[in-house]
Amino acid sequence: MMRQNNKTGKALKIGLPKGSLQDATLKYLAKAGFVFSVNARSYFPTVDDDEIQAILIRAQEIARYVEEGIFDIGLTGIDWVRETRADVVEVSDLMYAKATLRPVRWVLAVPEDSPVQTVNDLQGKRIATEVVNLTRDFLASRGVEADIEFSWGATEVKTPSLVDAIVDATETGSSLRENKLRVIDTVLSSTTRLIANKSSWQDPWKREKIETIVLLLQGALAAETRVGLKMNVARENVDDLVRNLPAMKNPTVSHLYDDRFMAVEIIVEEKTVRELIPQLKKLGAMDIIEYPLNKVIP
Repeated sequence: MMRQNNKTGKALKIGLPKGSLQDATLKYLAKAGFVFSVNARSYFPTVDDDEIQAILIRAQEIARYVEEGIFDIGLTGIDWVRETRADVVEVSDLMYAKATLRPVRWVLAVPEDSPVQTVNDLQGKRIATEVVNLTRDFLASRGVEADIEFSWGATEVKTPSLVDAIVDATETGSSLRENKLRVIDTVLSSTTRLIANKSSWQDPWKREKIETIVLLLQGALAAETRVGLKMNVARENVDDLVRNLPAMKNPTVSHLYDDRFMAVEIIVEEKTVRELIPQLKKLGAMDIIEYPLNKVIP
């Protein structure tokens, strides 16, 4: 059991994913304002909020423990929620994975030289995977029956000598290519979810705490791909500049001490900056400053 360590005795118990999702999860929680400290020899991280108690545990197990009420909330992939058939509240879809902000795909793959071209060609064949239930449901939806076996890992190396096909997780596809595998279908696109125990979600104090965490996490993720830009512009050029600015809403425009100039500030997608700054210069912007963002709360 996790100890309560605050004066009110109220605590939100959270399951954090140990393994591939761990670093990304702790990174975004820290940006959200909840800094967890992990000791390599302990599964009980400390956090700078005495109303939160945490355990690190494999993402595959979190949904089941949330359903049972051992955790009030957990962060895990929707793939494991579906695989374990957990009956939980899906509070928020958080678009991040272990290495990118893209979904993880569970894909059906075969060797490059396999005669298999579609899922229908796997009728009666053998498939290895960590997600037996997901694979079974996927095949059933296509009217295909196959022998599905659980894989304890290193699934990519099992074709063609041990199985005819695999269902495996990929973010970039690099591991599949390295093992000369060809994707023939996508079983599920999975993103990280914050899930809650149904009883915990009905508790007013816990629900407010959960909603606060979600709000700040979403703000941290929204800030991940955006930056702020500040610039000065001569008063006679400000209208033309503002008309050509991309921004989340309207840009902020304010007066400088020298009333011949105005200050303009915007939030933009970071990937647009390399094209945007030269355009701003042509429109009369000067003293341009780019700065990172920690949170963006709509």
